[in-house]
Amino acid sequence: MATPLKNTNRLSLAMERTGQWVFSQEIPTDVIVEVGEANFNLHKFMLVAKSNYIRKLILDTKESDVSRINLSDIPGGPEMFEKAAKFCYGVNFEITVHNVAALRCAAEYLQMTDKYCDNNLASRTEDFLSQVALTSLSGALVVLKSCENLLPLAHDLNIIQRCVDIAGAKACVEANFPSRSPPNWWTEELTILDVAFFERIIVAMKARGAKALTIASAIITYTERSLRDLVRDHSGNNTRLMEPEDSDMRMHQRELLESIVNLLPAEKAAFPINFLCCLLRTAIFLRADSSCKNELEKRISAILEHVTVDDLLVLSFTYDGERLFDLESVRRIISGFMEKEKSVAVFKGGDFGDVCTTAMQRVAKTVDAYLGEIATFGDLSISKFNGIAILVPKGARKADDDLYRAVDIYLKAHPHLDEIEREKVCSVMDPLKLSHEARVHASQNKRLPVQIVLHALYFDQLKIRSGAADDTNNNMPEAMATRNQLQADVSLVKENEVLRTELLKMKMYIADIQKTTTSTQGTSKGSLKKTTFFSSVSKTLGKFNPFKHGSKDTSNIVDDAALDLTKPRRRRFSVS
Repeated sequence: MATPLKNTNRLSLAMERTGQWVFSQEIPTDVIVEVGEANFNLHKFMLVAKSNYIRKLILDTKESDVSRINLSDIPGGPEMFEKAAKFCYGVNFEITVHNVAALRCAAEYLQMTDKYCDNNLASRTEDFLSQVALTSLSGALVVLKSCENLLPLAHDLNIIQRCVDIAGAKACVEANFPSRSPPNWWTEELTILDVAFFERIIVAMKARGAKALTIASAIITYTERSLRDLVRDHSGNNTRLMEPEDSDMRMHQRELLESIVNLLPAEKAAFPINFLCCLLRTAIFLRADSSCKNELEKRISAILEHVTVDDLLVLSFTYDGERLFDLESVRRIISGFMEKEKSVAVFKGGDFGDVCTTAMQRVAKTVDAYLGEIATFGDLSISKFNGIAILVPKGARKADDDLYRAVDIYLKAHPHLDEIEREKVCSVMDPLKLSHEARVHASQNKRLPVQIVLHALYFDQLKIRSGAADDTNNNMPEAMATRNQLQADVSLVKENEVLRTELLKMKMYIADIQKTTTSTQGTSKGSLKKTTFFSSVSKTLGKFNPFKHGSKDTSNIVDDAALDLTKPRRRRFSVS
């Protein structure tokens, strides 16, 4: 409602001002010029003297006396026509950087050029452009901004290209030799432009050999101003975040973001990684094109060794921080970094499994800390947790203490996991690479599965027996031997558990036999019941005799011999 009211006030003021200097003439007006909703009462001979376009309209009309002319298509609207009419009447008015482009287009539209009349409005505006407006960066940018509503005429008159060339050249000079403080003041000036004009200036700066860091500085400032609520505001309190995805504002922001990503220079390290993470989170939120997101993910992967936990958390949570956002992007970023390190290792003739660069160690520590931060969320599945943890090769971790902390946090936040699920969570870490303090904590941790506790306890026992000092950086042969021995012992424990289960089944089976024998032979004597029970037990245990089909040497099996002696006695009792 405010914009129409403002335009109405402008029209009223324009017509009032026009009436003041027109009606002061002794000759009455003879034509009404309509420009949109504004009407101007003017004199034909004054307009025809300067405007060839109005002269043609009057001459080409079939009416004997033209009293009305419609010029609603004039660039700049009623305000620019008022100034053009003043020029025709010889009334002074001010030409500024804000209106010079519109006046130049209006002069072209009205054909107020030197071909029709010397020293006409077109030449006056051209002189102001070259001598005043385009002599500074700020002036060129203001003129370029005013051309947004003057297309395509401003393009045909070459005003836009002249502004772009001047602005690009002066921006490069300011980047190398700042003329005022702060040194990057010129990047703030560029933020007034539409993204299409901003893109043309960036292209012009690249053509002049501007450095990647210079281009990056301009793009960062422009992005933070244009997408302030998405890139800079991380609180989630901005009400505009509740806009529907298909709203005009969201569509405009999506197009703006994709245009900015296309402008990024080829140098991967030109931008700080936190800025790239904010851009990627914005791309995910706005549902930008997949090529846009892939480009940002590749750039983050290339400099992942500089990432912090907060940077990764920016990608993982919604703007309100209440729920997980997109873990697939984080997974692809880490995977891309590991693939790059693998390629470097293969190129150098090494083995990726043995590579443990400083960058990989730094990334591994950051990833483990990141897992500890997201482990508290109940909607984080085991597969997603493990999927990120296993991306880091085991050799990149000198110790698994940070990973153990993340695992413990996950188990604490998910108390309803069964034994098998807890073993899956713990499978990502190596108990042999825990420090002494971590192993002591693990041995007393009731949330860990039994197998992990046995690993921790057995490793400490081996250390005590061997008399070796506690050192997390053991050499590989010793660690491998310890691991193999531990695996063998764990297998033995499992076999013992299986045998214990079989023994319990056997006891239940014998109890069932005893119940059956008691019910069928209830009238028999106590001695007969006793003999029948032991004979049944003997027959059952005989199935598990390891020498039944093997060696005949049973001299040491006393129990079986004793049981065999009772069988003839049972048969004789049955015959008699």
